[in-house]
Order: sequence, then structure tokens, then C-alpha cells
Amino acid sequence: MAPKAAYKRILLKLSGESLQSSSKGYGIDPAVTHNIAAQIKEIQRLGVQVGVVIGGGNIFRGTGATANAQGIDRTTADYMGMLATVINAMALQDALEKQGCFTRVQTAIQMAELAEPYIRRRAIRHLEKGRVVIFAGGTGNPYFSTDTAAALRGIEVGAQAVFKATKVDGVYSADPHKDAKAKKFASLKYIEVLNKRLQVMDATAVTLCMDHHLPIIIFNMSRPGNIKRVILGQKIGTVIQS
Repeated sequence: MAPKAAYKRILLKLSGESLQSSSKGYGIDPAVTHNIAAQIKEIQRLGVQVGVVIGGGNIFRGTGATANAQGIDRTTADYMGMLATVINAMALQDALEKQGCFTRVQTAIQMAELAEPYIRRRAIRHLEKGRVVIFAGGTGNPYFSTDTAAALRGIEVGAQAVFKATKVDGVYSADPHKDAKAKKFASLKYIEVLNKRLQVMDATAVTLCMDHHLPIIIFNMSRPGNIKRVILGQKIGTVIQS
């Protein structure tokens, strides 16, 4: 008997860095992107509808570009970061289609030659038809992160949870790479994340999820099969809920 998924529809949040090579430290590594696509296909086979929001930090990070007086204007830098997410979305779409997955890229900033504009009802219909929908361009507004875009799109399309893929296996009291005594949390309340200023997602994203009772699951996607384990309800990573 085939295993049964604990979720019907999810929003997967990927950082731009998740697509890059560990040796180069920037750009897009086709082998890494292929691996991520294979894991998404694996959960699709379980009947899970998957929306994806992807960052652009492997190509351009707006906060770093505005760090000093000679830096780029914050609004301009944020729009540049949004364009970087579109590049990543196209790379992931290509990898998914090579895996045999039907996909759509929807952007918050219109660019008709490359992708569909974001339309909520159309996105939901794509999900219902079994297509992976990749939401690019963040929210379409400066000063909002792709974490906030993930929370927003998850709420809009009726996802049951936001799955945030990271390089660590959950939320810790401190950086586990720097502090051997860092404590891992199996579960947290939204308000605890905000009060303790845990660097999980930005405060706007966490607050949005809290207001709409959308759970956030933090897990390590670099370990093959982890996303499937979470989908099947196994206790992996950290769950943030009310």
C-alpha cells in the first residue's frame, strides 16, 4: 500500500542559495537544481499539490548592495533582487520539466514573454491540475522579503503549511555551527519566534502566518528524502504553529 501524505497542498520556500554550488558559492548549479526537482517530483507522486517561492540571494542580495553611502538605492536593489528570483524560477522550471513535471512560473512583476502574471484563481487551478506553480518576483513590492512572499502566497492559495528548506535540521537557540550547546526546538509558537528574535523567517512573514494559522515547518532539504519524510508526517525539523 502506497504511503499517504499528511498534506494535500503546500508552499515550499527555497532560498536562492539552495540552487548554488557549494564550491563556487554563487550562481546556479544544474546538478543541485536537478536534485531539488527530483525531490519535488517525489512528493508530487504522493498526490501533493506544490507551490514554490524562491529567493534570489545566489545572484543578487539587495541588503548587501545598500550597505553604505555609495550603495544602490534600497528600492532599486529590491527590484533587482526580484529579477534574480525570476532567473532562479526559470532554472527550477527547466529542471522540473526534465523530470517530467508540468510547471508554471507566475511573476508578481509582469514579463509576458517569460511567465504568466500572478493571478490567484489561475494559480489554484494549476495546482488542482497537478502542476507545480513557481511564484517569482517576491510580492512585487520593495521592502518585503521572499519569506513574506511565501507566507502571502501560501495563504492566498490555501496551502496547509509553509515548508521552509534550510541548511540546518530545524530551529536552534543559537547557530549550531558556532555553538555546540545550541538547543534544537522540536516545536515553537509563533509568538516565541518573534519574542526570541529567532532568525527563522522575517517578522512580517511569521506574523502573517500567525494571523492566518498557517503552520511553518523548518527542515533540511539538503538531506535526500527529507521533504518526503515531512510530507508523510514524520517528526523532522521544527514546526511553528499556534
